[in-house]
Amino acid sequence: MKYPIGIQTFSEIINKKCIYVDKTEIIYKLTNESSKYIFLSRPRRFGKSLLTSTLESYFKGEKELFKGLAIEKLETEWIQRPVLHFDMSTAKHKSVSELGEELGIKLSEYEKLYGKEEEEKLPNQRLAGLIKRAYQQTGQQVVVLIDEYDAPLLDVVYNQEVFEELRYTIRNFYSPLKACDPYLHFVFLTGITKFSQLSIFSELNNLNNVSMDDAFAAICGITQEEIDTALTEEVALLGEKMGKTPQEVKQALKENYDGYHFSPNSPDIYNPFSLLTCFSKKTIGAYWFASGTPTYLIEMLNKFNVSPEEIDNQEATADYFDAPMHTMTSIMPLLYQSGYITIKDYEPITGLYTLSIPNNEVRIGLMKNLLNNYVKQPQIASTTVAKLYTKLLKDDLDEFFNLLKTFLGTVPYTENTQYEGHYQSLFYVIFSLLGQYVDIEIRTPQGRVDMVLRTATRLYLIEFKIDASSEKALQQIDLKQYPERFALAGLPLTKVGVNFSSETKNIESWEITNK
Repeated sequence: MKYPIGIQTFSEIINKKCIYVDKTEIIYKLTNESSKYIFLSRPRRFGKSLLTSTLESYFKGEKELFKGLAIEKLETEWIQRPVLHFDMSTAKHKSVSELGEELGIKLSEYEKLYGKEEEEKLPNQRLAGLIKRAYQQTGQQVVVLIDEYDAPLLDVVYNQEVFEELRYTIRNFYSPLKACDPYLHFVFLTGITKFSQLSIFSELNNLNNVSMDDAFAAICGITQEEIDTALTEEVALLGEKMGKTPQEVKQALKENYDGYHFSPNSPDIYNPFSLLTCFSKKTIGAYWFASGTPTYLIEMLNKFNVSPEEIDNQEATADYFDAPMHTMTSIMPLLYQSGYITIKDYEPITGLYTLSIPNNEVRIGLMKNLLNNYVKQPQIASTTVAKLYTKLLKDDLDEFFNLLKTFLGTVPYTENTQYEGHYQSLFYVIFSLLGQYVDIEIRTPQGRVDMVLRTATRLYLIEFKIDASSEKALQQIDLKQYPERFALAGLPLTKVGVNFSSETKNIESWEITNK
């Protein structure tokens, strides 16, 4: 079997006999038991384009491509319908005039099939004309598929003036979808941001957003059940290369690529791009994150001054996910839709969602990017983190802090270095890069502990001080009786007091006590 890395066309995957995890039962439910106008939001490289291509083959009646798949037994008619498929990912980084030209090129491809009236000048006029003529010429209602509908807007969401100009052009292009209802059989749109956030489809008020529906939670991505049934051979081959048992391989895959949830009762979803790339290369790697962090995300992180520890364990209600993108006051909805945080828990009584970073690949990738905000020479970070990791594994904290003190010599001067929170954030990033559980401001009956670090063998309680003393920081842990709060962890405790100097912007001293 071949791995469909980078292949987003369903017919090519089938004809080349590439691995295909069968999603056609869910696709049949989507197209026959849902509604006429559907929107699905998923992160980049999560299979949206493949899903859209599969829908195109299905609606074109290409039955031979679905041989042996679930939908072969479900579909009985296989009607050939006219399909207008627009991939908007090619319209990124365009000015208003360039976007108009790009839309014109896309429309002209179908006008070669169905013709064009002379009076149709604007993109929306041409789209409406195409839909009507395709219906008249084939006798079948038309299917419209728009993949990555929001691609032209995402990279300029932080630039209000340009954003508004492009938004008007895009909204105008999509406007015929409601007026052409009698000629349409099915309309499907994918994107990262929800349509309500960009205020594009105000006229199309019957667009059904299935992004957080339990029934379609697994329509993109790969579930644990699918790994255990359809990908057992791939797990075995990876295990042979890594020298691990299938169970050990599955645990490594879960830690690095699993953890996504797209609805209140979603099964665990693995990142398909990272998972299949891992099977292909026969090694665990940060494939999804390395494939590109969107420019707009970094811009928005900087705009909202998001500190690293603020990304994890956030609570939100359902309307939080629909905050208008161009007027939003928090980056969290964008982080969720982009795949950097995901649903970890849902409380039906209160309607509260808990959002967290899904897995190690995303956590480490994010922290590497955020480390640039703290060090002048981020290129030394990888080797330093590797050395820190070996010291931590050996519980050699003196050497750990000696090395860390040298590393912190690269921290640039900022006003924030006068506050404990700055060092909390820096430590949070570093410990996260070490792949360890870390949290800050943990509540106890007597107060809060600045930072908790948990490794496989030990629990560390850490207090920070500035221009005081490490002894005073350590004494605070004793005074507040923090260890009692963590007695149930079942791990030996180490208390650590760290004092920073506002003058040197570095660690001044540290005290360590094992319990």
